[in-house]
Amino acid sequence: MSGRICWSFSNLSVRDLFFGMRGLSNYNLSCCVNTLLQTFSATWEIGDILDKWEAAGVTTGRRNVPLELKRVLAAMKSDRPHPAPHRDFLHSLDSNCVRLYTQHDADEVFLAILNLMQLQMDDKPLALQIQNLFKISVETYVECLDCTAVQTLTSYMLSLPLHVKEDQDSLENCMRSFFQHQELRGINCCFCAACEKKTPSKQAVKLLSLPPILCVHLKRFRNYGGSTRKLDCRVTFPETFDVSETLKEAFSSDFAQNDCRYTLHAVVVHSGSATFGHYTAYVRDRVNRHWYFADDSHVEQVRPI
Repeated sequence: MSGRICWSFSNLSVRDLFFGMRGLSNYNLSCCVNTLLQTFSATWEIGDILDKWEAAGVTTGRRNVPLELKRVLAAMKSDRPHPAPHRDFLHSLDSNCVRLYTQHDADEVFLAILNLMQLQMDDKPLALQIQNLFKISVETYVECLDCTAVQTLTSYMLSLPLHVKEDQDSLENCMRSFFQHQELRGINCCFCAACEKKTPSKQAVKLLSLPPILCVHLKRFRNYGGSTRKLDCRVTFPETFDVSETLKEAFSSDFAQNDCRYTLHAVVVHSGSATFGHYTAYVRDRVNRHWYFADDSHVEQVRPI
């Protein structure tokens, strides 16, 4: 399973006329949604699945997020030299409480879009296929340090939330930190059914399965004394990496996948502070494999560094 990660310029106008890279106009503070649409287009599987959806039973009109997403992703593939029309998609999100004229967090909007597709698609098998594109199955276990009794819980995530260190970090180190054992003591003690009381414990998360598209969320915001601050430290990441080599101790005994290699296909970038900012994206074109920088309607090809 070779997968994708969802995370010096030459000028193009609104799009690259030869390869079909289209921008998206900033409509009522839509830069966050614009970057997500560019990443959906860059990883393309969502669009391919939506193309199979006939939407025959849809009666909610412009309130239907997956229907409008299907239309805008199709428009982004076309050969027209102006920004792809996406206002109907933005209004469908607004009708489902992802408001226009509002600053949003990209990961929250990403999860909201995936959830709305599950709720609003009448073809549930296809909706499940979309969810499975991003589904990270994990097993959380808690071991009592007094009696060694173990409790386990199986769950899933659609993006991997990784904390960033304050100075400098790497994607690999962020992932290792996420899967490290943690000791829970004091007010963090967990109830042990065997001991019939709260006891110190050891907690860890193990991987049960990895998705075709691995979406990583770098958590750069910290709360300090009631105020939120953004960490602007450097985080390095490779263009390709093998999870089985990076996280050798993070796999459950039930993990059965053989190929855990991923190739970077998109990066969402937030510029600004914790209270105000702007989103842009770097995306790899699915046809020519070149990288592009997308800043709303402005698109530029990235030269190799």
